[in-house]
Formats: sequence, structure tokens, C-alpha cells
Amino acid sequence: MSLVRHEVDERGVAFLTLDSPETRNALSDALLDELIAALENVRDDEAVRVVVLGSSHERIFSAGGDLKAFASDAPTISKYAGLDRFPRLYALIGGLGKPVICAAGGDVLAGSFGLALACDLVIAKEGVKFGCPEINVGVFPFMISALIYRNVPRMRANQLMMLGESIDAREAERLDIVNAVVPAGDFEATVRDWAHRLAAKSPLLMRLGKDAIDATRDMTLDSALSALQSQLALAFTTEDIKEGVTAFREKRAPEWRMR
Repeated sequence: MSLVRHEVDERGVAFLTLDSPETRNALSDALLDELIAALENVRDDEAVRVVVLGSSHERIFSAGGDLKAFASDAPTISKYAGLDRFPRLYALIGGLGKPVICAAGGDVLAGSFGLALACDLVIAKEGVKFGCPEINVGVFPFMISALIYRNVPRMRANQLMMLGESIDAREAERLDIVNAVVPAGDFEATVRDWAHRLAAKSPLLMRLGKDAIDATRDMTLDSALSALQSQLALAFTTEDIKEGVTAFREKRAPEWRMR
């Protein structure tokens, strides 16, 4: 049975749903392989404009890495080789060319905290928790620390990783690692509304913009401005930028030409 459900609605939103409730959506090698394959599929599908990552579990988005695998007797070299799935996954989301929403309908823990931070937007159901409790079982959140340090103030990042205590969705929103906290009854509708609003934008300009963000994130200011100047000049050559401005002036909905 598939560990990641994949469906695309009529507006070009791909819903990728982690579907291993018996393991609390542990990020096993098998689940990560399916998730990477699904993301590669939607990356290459021109009909897909937005991706939503969600969970079929009522209370858990994902419990993070597969602890059984961490403690197994498999050779160290085999464990090391398997760890490349995490950087591949995070890099794939960053370079997807399409916006990715994390629909946090349950607790986002350990490795999945890094997965959420790799997304472009995070919408959380009221009451869910975020955290990296690995240190409580003798592990450290090595792979996701780079993402945490890029999104969370240093002292709070240290607190999360070293004490292993979770924060609730409202605190995550206060720290600007969650965009919106939504009551349970409105959660699915809000996620779908945000996804459809994103899908209504120019897919071409969205791809150019997201690629620019991904490429310049860790550049020096001078290098970033130079790269962004080139990207803006490229955007000026597209028909979609002309159509967007014309539609705005004519007070009508734009008709994106994807070129």
C-alpha cells in the first residue's frame, strides 16, 4: 500500500498526504522515497501549480525519523548512505518551482519539523505542537538544525533542540515559523482556500520567483542583488508580466499564457 497519497484537483493543486498512521507517519526510508518520487512527479507535471503536504493521521503530521532504524544493527555505512534522503527532500522542495504549503493538521515533530520549515508556507490547526524531541531519546536533530537556524532565532532554536520541549501553534506563529493558526473546523477549508489563491497566480512568474529565492537565500547582499537584477530582467521578457499589468489596468482577471 502507498505511504503517500497523491491527488490533483481541478485548479491544479496537488495534495500529497502522508498515509502511514500506524507508524505516526514516521519518515522511514520507504515513506521518504515515495514522498521524493511524488514531489518529482508534481515538479514535472505542468498541470500542477501548488503542492499541499498533509497527513491522514488525526493528531500527528509526522513523528519524524524512524527511531527503529536509528537503533538497528545495520552497518553504519548503510545508515549513512540512507541519510541522503533528507537533504535531497529539502533541496527538492526548495527547487520545486512551485509553492508548497505544509498543512499541519497534527503535531509536527523531529525530522518533520525540518520538512515543515522547508516548505514555503505553514498553516497549522489550533492546538498542534511543533518541536524536536530527539535529544530526549539520545539523538540530536542534526539534519534539521540547518533549517531551524535559518528560521528560528538562535536562542530559541537552541532551547528547542537542547531541551527537546515542544511549542504550540500560537507560539510557532509568534516566532514567524507558522503563517496562520486555524480552528479545527476551518482548517481544511482554509488550506484549500490558500492553495487555490496561490494557484490563481502566474505559474511562470511564481517559478521564476521561487527559483530566485532558492538561489539567493545564502548569498551575500551584493551577489544576491546582482542575481535578482538578472532574474527581474528575465521576467520582463515574459508575456505573463505584460498580461498581469494589462489585466490590472483593465480591471479583469488575468489569463496566464505560461510564457
